[in-house]
Amino acid sequence: MKPAHRRQFLQLVASAATLPAFARIASAQAYPTRPVRIIVGFAAGGTTDIISRLIGQWLSERLGQPFIIDNRPGAGGNIGAEAVVRAPADGYTLLMVSSTNAVNITLYDKLNFNFILDIAPVAIIVRQPLVMAVHPSVPAKTVPEFITYAKDNPGKLSMASAGNGTLPHLAGELFKMMAGIDLVHVPYRGGGPAVIDLIGGQVQVIFIATAVSIEHVRAGKLRALAVTTAVRSEALADIPTVADFLPGFEASGLVGVGAPKNTSAEIIARLNREINAGLADPKIKARLADMGGTVLAGPPAEFGKLIADETEKWGRVVKFSGAKPE
Repeated sequence: MKPAHRRQFLQLVASAATLPAFARIASAQAYPTRPVRIIVGFAAGGTTDIISRLIGQWLSERLGQPFIIDNRPGAGGNIGAEAVVRAPADGYTLLMVSSTNAVNITLYDKLNFNFILDIAPVAIIVRQPLVMAVHPSVPAKTVPEFITYAKDNPGKLSMASAGNGTLPHLAGELFKMMAGIDLVHVPYRGGGPAVIDLIGGQVQVIFIATAVSIEHVRAGKLRALAVTTAVRSEALADIPTVADFLPGFEASGLVGVGAPKNTSAEIIARLNREINAGLADPKIKARLADMGGTVLAGPPAEFGKLIADETEKWGRVVKFSGAKPE
């Protein structure tokens, strides 16, 4: 991210407090008076979708209005993001933000919106490792064995992803670069469809969020070779990290909530409080932990900084790998 854009973004987060106090308070006291849409830029069944339904149900119970999940897959999450950017800034259209949104800032040369400036951060929810998983037919039980097998079969193994330019795609590209292997990338319209084809044997390997893969790993339908965070996941404590074999490798996904810019600071603050309350709830906290996630509750500004940091990190990987959108 350009320094000027980063400064603008962080200033935008802080400037919400200068809006007229009376209008902010009045709208926040009444909010919500009708159903709220949470737009997910990926197909049902993926990580972002699963987490959105968990948080949406909590908000519905807490705020007394339906929080409806609206899946808008396509263009690596950009279709969903643009729908929120173009929506009224009234708190009734929210976006489930993921690291893929940060990736797209660099991946796409031209977008119809500026994610950093057009989406206001509301709340960070979770950081999740990805799992490097293979179909059981692949004769590799460790990362070194997989690398050897891939080198012996160049261009013959297919790597599924949740979509071109998504975090799972870039994690795979980073692995290919660091391991010096050739895998054929097969993009899908979300993590759910990708995992279905991996289970069916149409593709051989994937880097995918634990929320999507962990039950299939536990059931023996997929074989987990490693997790992508710097340390092991509590949910898959017996699975090593990729960094154990490729020092310096790290990839994890952030999921949170955003809103159109100029959304009332009071509405954002209320949503932030309610989401943070959900993240402190033992049942929700346990559910996220069971999916392999680490809860990251905090104020909107903290989420904004994390988005800016992710944009810079993955921007470097995009440029180095030469990844291009479809």
